[in-house]
Amino acid sequence: VPGSAEIPADSEAATEIAAADLIVDGLVGIGGSGGLRGPHAGVAVLAGAAEAPTVAVDLPSGIDADTGAVEGPAVRADVTVTFGTHKPGLFVNPGAERAGVVEYVDIGLAAELPAARLECPQAGDIDALLPRPEPESNKYRRGVLAMAVGSERYRGAAVLAAGGALRGGVGMLRYAGLPAVAAEVLHRWPEVVVSVLDPDDPLTGLPERANAWVVGPGRGTDAAAEAELEAVLATDLPVLLDADAVTLLGRRPTLVRDRAAPTLLTPHAGELARVLPDTGPQEIEARRLEHATRAAEEYGCAVLLKGSSTVIAEPGRPAAADPAGTPLLATAGSGDVLSGLIGALLSGGLAPREAAMCGTYLHGLAARLAHDGAPISASDLIGALPEAVRAVRSGPAAGRP
Repeated sequence: VPGSAEIPADSEAATEIAAADLIVDGLVGIGGSGGLRGPHAGVAVLAGAAEAPTVAVDLPSGIDADTGAVEGPAVRADVTVTFGTHKPGLFVNPGAERAGVVEYVDIGLAAELPAARLECPQAGDIDALLPRPEPESNKYRRGVLAMAVGSERYRGAAVLAAGGALRGGVGMLRYAGLPAVAAEVLHRWPEVVVSVLDPDDPLTGLPERANAWVVGPGRGTDAAAEAELEAVLATDLPVLLDADAVTLLGRRPTLVRDRAAPTLLTPHAGELARVLPDTGPQEIEARRLEHATRAAEEYGCAVLLKGSSTVIAEPGRPAAADPAGTPLLATAGSGDVLSGLIGALLSGGLAPREAAMCGTYLHGLAARLAHDGAPISASDLIGALPEAVRAVRSGPAAGRP
């Protein structure tokens, strides 16, 4: 039905698709953009309603090959057979969730391909990056992480972030917080070196000897938190900003834009919208790769955009998509664990992009391993992180998500 997006239910095309044993999608090629139109859109809708499995050729029709954006109807494949090279849209939502199982077929194009725009690290890549203790290692050489997270209202954020750091291999964790929160951290994790802050002079007691900082989860957005963030960002240490710290950054963007030392932002879409004030969360979710890359360029730092498919961007480097993500991570506190885990890797010497790649991979793998796919809590992630590290170090098969 040329020019129409709807195909009548009694048409030959509708009848054939409904009766098919297998649907092969080759409606448009990888150069298609702007969403499906006309009869192609109608065919995609019919394929989605059919009982037969769908195999997409190269890329499900209706998905932008470069970004994963989906504008209008798109084919939802059970399997995508992609040729020559993997396409970014297969690994970044909303496109990734429509790709199903991705199978790659090498057709000899490697020598002619341009540099990658997106990387998707595998277990072997993570294993090669992870810091390892050496015979001469001590707690200082393994990395000292300072942490300003949690508050009277959100004490659990401090406990969870500390657990992520400790299970992430930090040499020493130095926690700074108000008395009640510090007591909670010390009670759960007696190995943490705690600095109890004076509510009337909270900056004086901040740790001075550290290799990296984590700031923000559950910390609040009041004047004291803002002053603390400014003090931490004035150091020359790597700093991870999450949650409330990202919200504060939206008020004072020059704190990071004018900073020379390494910085990593780890927002979800709603938080990223606060530092990209002309953009809403739904726009970010629809074009995750585009907005993570834009934020990295505007702030001159690494950005880890959390969500249904995690994207990591850094100026001048290919973006990275985390292949280990899982809906099991959609639970309160999982982001706090991730902040601590990545902070430990930063303190151990990894650059922000690499620390983010390793942390997100281990975080997702731990979620899958914690209860064999059954529902988990954030605390379960902490307990499963050592198993995730062992799996990655045991070889590609064991560490595959």
